Amino acid sequence: MHKKRQPKDDIIDGVERKLRVGLGRQQQLLESGLTTLASIGSVAPYIGLFGTVWGIMNAFLGLSQTEQATLASVAPGIAEALIATAMGLFAAIPAVLAYNHFTAKSSQLYDSRALFCDEMTGMLQRETSVSVQTPISKETQVNAGQVTGL
Repeated sequence: MHKKRQPKDDIIDGVERKLRVGLGRQQQLLESGLTTLASIGSVAPYIGLFGTVWGIMNAFLGLSQTEQATLASVAPGIAEALIATAMGLFAAIPAVLAYNHFTAKSSQLYDSRALFCDEMTGMLQRETSVSVQTPISKETQVNAGQVTGL
């Protein structure tokens, strides 16, 4: 754009647009798996709860088929319910921790890349403002000196 004698503002706007598009694409790539982690972290406890309810229902069904209620008749269903709860938590807790970790890292990377884009744009603005200025001719310098009394 500079070689085609485009205005300075158009050059800077074009670079800013290109940097924003690149930044957005990279951020989308980084965050692509986060929705899966969030889904696992939010759904797994409910699946564990469903397994708990199922296990307790089985325990009560087993209890209804016996004439005498004993711990031995209820224990297998309760153990099954507790295993389902533990499995739901076993899946959910690491998923939530990983989601929080990767979200924080993604945010840090985005901030550092956005800072780079701002620095790059600032450098470009300084560079284009220096290269766009035309050198002052000797005749203009002489006339300026005469006006100020030098």
